[in-house]
Amino acid sequence: MILYELNKKKYKLKKNLTMKINIKFFIAIILICLLFSCITKKNILVFENIDNGKDISIEFTKGKAFNHPTFVIWLEDMDGSYLKTLFLTKAYANCLFEHKMLGDTLWLNEKGESCQPAALSYWTHKKGMINNKTLVPSKKNKFVDAYTGATPKGSFVFNAKKSEKKQYRLLVEINQTWDWNKFWTNNKYPENSAYKHSAQPSIIYGVAINNMDSTFYLNPIGHGDPKGESGKLFTNISTLTSAKQIFSSIKVKMKK
Repeated sequence: MILYELNKKKYKLKKNLTMKINIKFFIAIILICLLFSCITKKNILVFENIDNGKDISIEFTKGKAFNHPTFVIWLEDMDGSYLKTLFLTKAYANCLFEHKMLGDTLWLNEKGESCQPAALSYWTHKKGMINNKTLVPSKKNKFVDAYTGATPKGSFVFNAKKSEKKQYRLLVEINQTWDWNKFWTNNKYPENSAYKHSAQPSIIYGVAINNMDSTFYLNPIGHGDPKGESGKLFTNISTLTSAKQIFSSIKVKMKK
């Protein structure tokens, strides 16, 4: 009888201890999940355009080749005519980069003017002249007709106001400095300094937006002029490699 009581007490102690361990384990799991959830939310920045609109939510997911790219978001009508720019990276909008360029391959640890006509050549020609003086933004002729900001360091969301048109196109042009590959080598156009700073040309994504659907995905439709001399869209992107991996996906969500 005494032995039975002792075994019974041992069983209860063991059971209570197991329950405490299980509770602590589940609490630890919950805390870890909450921690990672907070980290994820902190890393996904949210921007809003100058109209403070929230009709369109554009989600950019960072790709494995992401390294501080320059990019622009704009709208066109279904005939391809430019409507308006939603977002443009600040460095390109005012031609003032955080690190001053010295020569072709050296950046100084100070701000400096650096105009790059090959960076976003397709949009640059689409949007037209700035102050009737220049196509490429400069320190004296900045592009101010859009929300501008620093390049996000990771995935982010951009909220904007939709177009009043029933159907229109949303486009994104992206360029990343010095991302050479076997086709786009550093001696391909040795006489052109704009190309030397750009390497692989800008990649352009696009999608047609309508009022019936709620989710859209942007797909690559071509690349820009590698020399920045024209606004031509080159539809063959088979020579691009890491340029396609700057963002792994660009998704648009419409609020109805």
